[in-house]
Amino acid sequence: RHPALKVVFEHVTTADAVDYVKSGDAALLAATITPHHLMINRNAMFDGGLRPHMYCLPVAKRERHRHAVRAAACSGDARFFLGTDSAPHPVQAKESACGCAGIYNAPVALASYVQVFDEERALDRFEAFASLNGPRFYDLAINDHQMAFERGDADLPYGARDSDSGEIVVFEPPSLLAWQVVPAA
Repeated sequence: RHPALKVVFEHVTTADAVDYVKSGDAALLAATITPHHLMINRNAMFDGGLRPHMYCLPVAKRERHRHAVRAAACSGDARFFLGTDSAPHPVQAKESACGCAGIYNAPVALASYVQVFDEERALDRFEAFASLNGPRFYDLAINDHQMAFERGDADLPYGARDSDSGEIVVFEPPSLLAWQVVPAA
């Protein structure tokens, strides 16, 4: 009934989802990928005990799925683009009998993505993933604002921070990030 309908598979987490998007019409089917699904697998929720701040939906999957999603993100395939799905739930909502799903990654999202693209030797594909693929899929203008990144000891806001809703915990990847956003020249 709607042959020109564009569909975005939000936050792919499995090799099956990556294959599904790749098998579709590139003009009509795309997918977003979160920074945390590129960096953690399902074990992150249970490393050293139950870690509610690593609980998200869709949940992180097995390592083979994480690798497939990383490969898709860094492939240069225009059907895949950035989608942070940052969820700043207060600590009391995350650390409860029925905790909220979601990872608050906004303060470290871009540095996390750059780290992954660097590790995958695909920094030359990061701009398209982060800034071009999504707007092109949605037929939107490309943002002309520029950002710069610097490798080095990143001063990132890991841990808890105050918000209007209460204390929230910033996503802390399994390894320290070596990138940070710096003022563009």
